[in-house]
Amino acid sequence: MSAGKRRPPSDDSSTGGSRAAESNEGLITRFRTAESGPMMYARELLSSVAIVAVIGLLLFAISGVWPPMVAVESGSMEPHMQKGDLIFITEPTRFAPDAAYDGTGVVTYERGEETGYTTFGSYGSVIIYDSPERPGPPIIHRARFWVQEGENWYAKADKDYVTADNCAELSNCPAPHAGFITKGDANPEYDQANGISGPVKPGWITGVARVRIPYLGWVRLGFSGSAFAAPAAPTPATIDGSVTSPAEGQTAVGTVGLPSTPARASATVDDKGANDGSDAHGERDVSDERDVNEKSDESDGDETAVGSTPAVPTPLTPSPAVGPNGQGEPLISGGSPSIGSA
Repeated sequence: MSAGKRRPPSDDSSTGGSRAAESNEGLITRFRTAESGPMMYARELLSSVAIVAVIGLLLFAISGVWPPMVAVESGSMEPHMQKGDLIFITEPTRFAPDAAYDGTGVVTYERGEETGYTTFGSYGSVIIYDSPERPGPPIIHRARFWVQEGENWYAKADKDYVTADNCAELSNCPAPHAGFITKGDANPEYDQANGISGPVKPGWITGVARVRIPYLGWVRLGFSGSAFAAPAAPTPATIDGSVTSPAEGQTAVGTVGLPSTPARASATVDDKGANDGSDAHGERDVSDERDVNEKSDESDGDETAVGSTPAVPTPLTPSPAVGPNGQGEPLISGGSPSIGSA
């Protein structure tokens, strides 16, 4: 080749680019068509995540709240809602009926009875509320009626759901602020009567229950551990052989028994001393000792006479009675219902 002629430029760069493009296309094809191996598992995982994300976004668009589904953790709304149910909820004012109270989107039991509006087997709306007055997860209960600030709502209340005889004896009466009086369908009292919450302000309401899906909530409860966290059954406290049931709203920590009384020396403490309680402090009655000594002197020679200093019995220290260990919260787990977000 002469010095004046140049070698034509190599096309290695274009060839390398086409090979890379072909390699990428081959990888994508294998990813889409793989029927086994890591690529198939990765494809299935990504597909599942994408489907869940699309469904979640769709539900959020419909409900207006996140999460759009919650799992029921207790039985205070039975029989209309069961533990393990998954509940689809919406922002209160979405799909609100005309019977809703004053723009809140919530229909009270009182108003539902008048208009025939029912949800979940009874009148009125079932709401999810999160009271700042108490710790713990949100509560899902039925709105019963509305009260104004300072209102004496005892006259408005169903007397089957209160234990008080007048407003002065009723918790949260007069109403400390305006809001809804609520109750779990299976609970014996209003939430406000047993101290679970004050009247529920509209701002505390995070959603209104719309659709119930049985059993599906167990999946969420299983991940959170709530599926196996059943409330402890109230165990009667046993005190000296007697059984005392715990007061309503209290949780007993187990049975408590006093230790058995040790055997007493018959030569030192007679029945009278046991009855009048003198032996409870380890004391001896002087007259009893004198009687014992006289009887001992008259005994046969085979018996050992009791001297002037008889054996002192072991003092008996009464064990303190232990009862319930304090006021338990109305369930949430068992009385008031807590809910978990799905």
